[in-house]
Amino acid sequence: MAARTDDNGPALPPAIESAWGLRERAPKGPRPGLSVSGIVDAAVKVADADGLAAVSMSRVAKELGAATMALYRHVGSKDELLLLMVDVGYGPPPGPAEANDDWRARLTRWAWAEHDVLRQRSWLLQVPITGPPITPQQLGWMEDGLRCLDDTALAESEKMSVLLLVTGYVRNEAMLTMQIAEGSRAAGIGPGEMMPAYGRTVARLIDPVRFRALHRVLTSGVLSQDDDPDDEFTFGLDRILDGIAVLIHRRAD
Repeated sequence: MAARTDDNGPALPPAIESAWGLRERAPKGPRPGLSVSGIVDAAVKVADADGLAAVSMSRVAKELGAATMALYRHVGSKDELLLLMVDVGYGPPPGPAEANDDWRARLTRWAWAEHDVLRQRSWLLQVPITGPPITPQQLGWMEDGLRCLDDTALAESEKMSVLLLVTGYVRNEAMLTMQIAEGSRAAGIGPGEMMPAYGRTVARLIDPVRFRALHRVLTSGVLSQDDDPDDEFTFGLDRILDGIAVLIHRRAD
C-alpha cells in the first residue's frame, strides 16, 4: 500500500504508522475483536510454531477465527504484516548494562542478545530486508547499541558503522547455523555428526600433495567432531571487537 501524503509532504507508510501506534483501521464490519497487535501476535505465533512459510493472511485469520478479508481492514498486505512481525519478533533490546562495563562488555552483551533472538526465532532471518531499521523495537536496538559506544572517541558515523559490522556478523552466523542445521536434518545426519561425516568425505576426495593445507587440517583431527556453534560465534565476535578496539584506541590518541 502506498504512503499517504499531507500538506507537509510524503506521509509515513501505513505499516510504519501501525508499528508506532499512529493509526488503527476502524473495523467496517461486526468484528470488533480484531486489532493490528492481535493479528501480528497471531502471525508471530504461527511463525514460531511452523516457520515463516506457514504464515499467510488466511492462516492467521483461521488462528483468530475471522474471515481473511477482515484482516485487511487492519493490515493492508502480507508485506506490511511481515514488517510488523519482525518488530514484534525481535522484542525489546537488552537494555542498560552494568554500570562498570566498558564499551566492549556492553557491545558483547548486545551482540549476544541479538544472537539469542535469532537463534530462538530463525524465521526472522528469512524476512527480506527492504531498508534500514524504522520500527520501534528495531530503533530501540539501534539506540541500545549506540549507547554501548558512548564512552569512546568514535565519530557518530563510525559508531553506526560499528553497529552495522557487528549486527551483520551476528546475522551471518545465525543464518549459517540455521542452514547447516536444516541441511543436516534433510540429509538425515544427527547432531554432532555433520563435521565428522564431512571430514571423512573430504579425505576420500583430496590428494594430500595438491591439498597440503587441507590435508594438515584433516590429520590434525579438527574435523573429527562438530564445533560448538557458540564457540565459533565467540571466536568471530572477539576478533571483530579486537579490530574495533584498535580503532577506538587510535581515535583516543
